[in-house]
Amino acid sequence: MTSIEDVAKSLGVSTATVSRALRGLPGVSPSTRSRVEQEAQNLGYVPSSAAAGLASGRTMALGVLLPQIERWYFSAVLEGVDRRLRAAGYDLVLFSLGGSGVNRGRVFHRSILRKRIDGLLVLCLELTDSERSSLLELESPTIVVGGAVEGVRHVGIDDSAAARDAVEHLIGLGHTRIGHLRGGGSFGIDFQVPRIRETAYRRTMADHGLEIRPEWEVFGDFRFKEGLAGALQMLADPGNRPTAVFCSSDEMAFGVLRAAVELGIDVPGELSVIGIDDHEFSDPMGLTTIRQSPNEQGDFAAGILLDELQGHPAADVIPVQPHELIVRASTGPVPR
Repeated sequence: MTSIEDVAKSLGVSTATVSRALRGLPGVSPSTRSRVEQEAQNLGYVPSSAAAGLASGRTMALGVLLPQIERWYFSAVLEGVDRRLRAAGYDLVLFSLGGSGVNRGRVFHRSILRKRIDGLLVLCLELTDSERSSLLELESPTIVVGGAVEGVRHVGIDDSAAARDAVEHLIGLGHTRIGHLRGGGSFGIDFQVPRIRETAYRRTMADHGLEIRPEWEVFGDFRFKEGLAGALQMLADPGNRPTAVFCSSDEMAFGVLRAAVELGIDVPGELSVIGIDDHEFSDPMGLTTIRQSPNEQGDFAAGILLDELQGHPAADVIPVQPHELIVRASTGPVPR
């Protein structure tokens, strides 16, 4: 197994220089740091997080707290976090509530407070006052990704603007009968995002003087199965159908596309469908969507925590992450 001494000997530098370079500590020139990182990779050297922790007083691990693992957005954020942490020689410690919320007490008041981590990312999770207090007791940098939490910094898109852009796209195509498939409500997941997107849908419709029909606002829980059930309900009456549906997530939009197939509704000839996310299946399914990049959001948030651990605090205002309208085959002009 390659050791730190092997890397130092290969480059003709001290082991202390190699250690500082790989841990991102000051006192090493950029060119030397680059040479050390490249040679460590060439020789297959893996830094010991335990040794680094002894030297720095840190665990060399960051925690990620999320409601559950299975959903696409969560796994995409994790990929970005893991990429950034691996590059910095940090480990990732995952705390999952398992989707039911029954693990909340154990996670917040036992696992996290054991202080096995140097910082924490929280994904799309509403926190109680007690849980926020538990996080403050960590005395470690904390950041939220994908849904704001009171009193904690946040990395994410402008959900209101993203939803407005989606509805404006449909209106720009001439649609006035626009339904909404909304999500949220499961164990505190995405607690703010569905409300913000629903509010933006309603406000945009009102700004254009368009009617909002209660039977065209249906719950879909950000999932394909629930989205399909909601769409079948919304589109069941041929005499009272919207000509377009705004979905608060792509996974629900996939359900609408499936419902259209089952009901014999042509997309986009009779029905236009738009989502939010740009899920990995959105392109092959021809779904028009508002693109966000959870992978990059995770990378960016992890970078903020790592910088702070190196003594470089983030700016007071964290920039809003970008979103973009991606037009594909699922939207078209209003039927004549």
